[in-house]
Amino acid sequence: MRILFALAGLHRVDRGAEVAFISVARELVKLGNEVTLIGSGPPRPGEPYRYIQTPAVSRNRFERWPSVPTLRNDTGWEEATFVPGLLAKYHPGDFDITATCAFPWTQWALRRPVLGGHRPQNVFVTQNGDWPAFSNKAEFRFFGCDGLVCTNPDYLERNADRYRCSLIPNGVDLNRFHPGPSERERLGLPTKGPIVLMVSALIPSKNVAEGVKAVAEVPGANLVVAGDGPIRDEIQKLAGELLPGRFQQITLPAAEMPALYRSADAFMHLSIDESFGNVFVEALASSLPIIAYDKPRTRWIIGDVGFFAQTADDLTASIGEALKAGRRASADERAQRFGWSSVARQYSSFFEEVHRSPS
Repeated sequence: MRILFALAGLHRVDRGAEVAFISVARELVKLGNEVTLIGSGPPRPGEPYRYIQTPAVSRNRFERWPSVPTLRNDTGWEEATFVPGLLAKYHPGDFDITATCAFPWTQWALRRPVLGGHRPQNVFVTQNGDWPAFSNKAEFRFFGCDGLVCTNPDYLERNADRYRCSLIPNGVDLNRFHPGPSERERLGLPTKGPIVLMVSALIPSKNVAEGVKAVAEVPGANLVVAGDGPIRDEIQKLAGELLPGRFQQITLPAAEMPALYRSADAFMHLSIDESFGNVFVEALASSLPIIAYDKPRTRWIIGDVGFFAQTADDLTASIGEALKAGRRASADERAQRFGWSSVARQYSSFFEEVHRSPS
């Protein structure tokens, strides 16, 4: 098949959706498919897929821009700057399947009518939520797709009656993320006391502030947050008050993330509404004990190897239990089901099914 993935952040950032699309694309090439990616970052030498660069303005530039319909947040503004170049370089007749997780602009561009020509089947991937698929308000009334990849069981249950769906999780590169020696000193991390790691954008929905408050109650524990975002000043101020000398916010290139996980003693992720959470399986593959809120979606990913809190008041106890338990081989064993090669085979089968189905 001839497959296209389109997303503004491809090759420019390494967030969850971008990592997922690139990882799946590599594996789909190994399975004999012709795969193209269109993004706004520069080409990366050595990748097995074809890459087309088109410009976009980073969402960081839009953090304080107004929220209006179809441009409801910084992501929408970024996507709107990406689409003109996408329309110029996207040739529908070159593909059998197109895929994105960006709505509305990118998905609308991929599904635009083709006069006297061929429009490929379109698959929407719920990397950033399934709200376009089930909401009937505003621009969401104009959502459509030929196939829907549901990244968790909740999305599948909610949408199976309306769309051709497949339940496919995100994955992890098991060759990169695995247990190993700590590299604290090289990475500039605290060398004394246990490290609780959060890998998270600094946005309200990630609940990083709750993590700061909980770690502050664990004597001698350090909190390292890998990520950035619009509430950075708020988090740094809170950490300065509650965790003086025990808090560090960092940003690292993607190549250093496996070493970061290996250098931590526990991993904590407190988002309760994201579609999957790639960071969970990266922590699993690194054999880290995981602290999270007790939600069915989270248990579906990490099973019983996590240390679950019911409320923010329970977090400190869960952190203490996780640090006491230490790394566990059972976490690495569970991670094996999320290898990208396995995930990509599921994508390939679903793309074939969608491609064979009538428009």
